[in-house]
Amino acid sequence: MKCIEVTIWLFLAAVVSAKPPNMVFMLMDDMGWGDLGVYGNAAKETPNLDKMAAEGMLLPSFYSANPLCSPSRAAMLTGRLPIRNGFYSTNAHARNAYTPQNIVGGIPDSEILFPELLLQAGYATKIIGKWHLGQQPQYHPLKHGFHEWFGSPNCHFGPYNDVTTPNIPVYRNASMAGRYYTDFPINRSTGESNLTQLYIQEAVDFIHKSVGAGSPFFLYWTPDATHDPLYASKTFLRTSSRGLYGDAVRELDYGVGVILKLLTQLGVASDTLVIFSSDNGGATYAKEMGIIIMLRTVYKWCSCQCVFNVTFLALIIGLQ
Repeated sequence: MKCIEVTIWLFLAAVVSAKPPNMVFMLMDDMGWGDLGVYGNAAKETPNLDKMAAEGMLLPSFYSANPLCSPSRAAMLTGRLPIRNGFYSTNAHARNAYTPQNIVGGIPDSEILFPELLLQAGYATKIIGKWHLGQQPQYHPLKHGFHEWFGSPNCHFGPYNDVTTPNIPVYRNASMAGRYYTDFPINRSTGESNLTQLYIQEAVDFIHKSVGAGSPFFLYWTPDATHDPLYASKTFLRTSSRGLYGDAVRELDYGVGVILKLLTQLGVASDTLVIFSSDNGGATYAKEMGIIIMLRTVYKWCSCQCVFNVTFLALIIGLQ
């Protein structure tokens, strides 16, 4: 297979350069390719993602830059190796490679993130969910190309409930909206939480608003329900044959379906590039392997009507 050493973003920009498309990038947390029916999962519990794959393009040889959340996300958004964008490790505990609750660093100002380029091009931009590129305000998404943010700078670890290690905050733009386990409940005994439903509704509201304003938009949808500790809303609990992890996957698949259906209802599906991937492949508790990436759109702004309905066989390395 031919190796194309370009960022996924540069590849996509070349494809859609004729007209600014809307973009929806759905980045899952620790989800493996073996979770999806299209890749052979016997449970067949991801109908919306399977349909997206059937109508779009699969990239089965896409490689993550790192098997850890922060460096893989930094590489995805900058197109640069973790050792070049500041998220790398020289020790066994990966102390410098990710941003836990007590770290003071984050994504450097010198790095140019993909949403920053879109911001300059007139896009409305929003991140919903997990950021994981810095806890301190100077490293937050609003400083790096996003107009809006609803989510957390970290994963939903906890509860801590002590003065030395408070529960991790959830932000509404630049202001803290509350904390996990207190203002945004997660039941560690049952796994019940309404967070994914909140993230779905945030996506729906943002797309409605952006389409109404007539501006191109970039939605970075990054729910973390498949990262331990696992969670799902009451409607999805105990509905999967694969336990709580499967419940979380089923709810995320539902969210993908809601977003794709809305794009069609609003008449912008043919003007929207949708990307679905995972940050660094399946975790051990998921018992799945590999990283997923797929694309879906119809490009009506090309010189001809093009529907990508093939498997993309080239090896893409999303960094430089």
